[in-house]
Amino acid sequence: MSRALPKYNKRRVAFIGGAAAVALSGTVIAGFALAGETPASGGTNARTLAGPGTISCPDVTGQLPAVPASAQAEVDSNLAQLNTQIQEANKRLVDTVGQGGPNFVQNAILGPLEDKRVAALNRIETAIGRAAEKPEGLEAFAACQLNADGGAGAGEAAEGEAGAGAEAGAGAEAGAEAGAEAGAGAEAGAGAGEDAGAGAGAGEAGNAGAGAISCPDVTGELPAIPASAQAEVDRNLAQLDTQIQEANKRLVDTVGQGGPNFVQNAILGPLEDKRVAALNRIETAIGRAAEKPEGLEAFAACQLNQ
Repeated sequence: MSRALPKYNKRRVAFIGGAAAVALSGTVIAGFALAGETPASGGTNARTLAGPGTISCPDVTGQLPAVPASAQAEVDSNLAQLNTQIQEANKRLVDTVGQGGPNFVQNAILGPLEDKRVAALNRIETAIGRAAEKPEGLEAFAACQLNADGGAGAGEAAEGEAGAGAEAGAGAEAGAEAGAEAGAGAEAGAGAGEDAGAGAGAGEAGNAGAGAISCPDVTGELPAIPASAQAEVDRNLAQLDTQIQEANKRLVDTVGQGGPNFVQNAILGPLEDKRVAALNRIETAIGRAAEKPEGLEAFAACQLNQ
């Protein structure tokens, strides 16, 4: 009896050691899941989470004609706004690492930035045009791009976390089968797997229901339109309607996507910027042949109705 006891103890130690090894494997896999990468193929996801990249935009200052003294202050103010817009976009790029789907950066950062730049460039054209020949085509310098490590979609990182979480859960189940002694370790592995899976879907509660977007009607706010400006005004009014239709379509197409501010950042914000640009063009068109209306930007903001 005294000789049998050490053998029993050896078998028990070996049993517990094997179970602990399985549970530890599950915990290691779960650790990779929580880090947003898998042991075998997590390189891309790791770069996505570690380096959001930076945004670069064309420098418009060298494209401007001679600026009249009366327009200098307004032009300088809008050039400063262009720089501020890039800084804000880069900050948002850092703040939202790992959020949204594969097109999040384009839809929620680069797209809105381009629309804001179009509006600022239009204001520069208008300011110069009040005292000299108005420059045209500055909108060609509105589009910006993402450089460095930010090319991979944030949605891919989320998918990587979900896949790693599933592996962690599988490792935890294997640990549970090893014996009762490994139960605590197995539960830890399972919990880590669940946490990783939940993290992957955490940013998808933003656009919970489509609803509809409504915007102020600007037609009743316009003064008498000179005949020479009628076609351009009508074209921009039609663009305002098209912009609302496109925003409502995007609202339907993205149900269930994004974080809590997805609709504001990726749909309503860009729509407002596009409307500002169109309203500025209407003001400019009328101002070429009559007194220029001011303040139409007050009708740019839209809202979501459920």
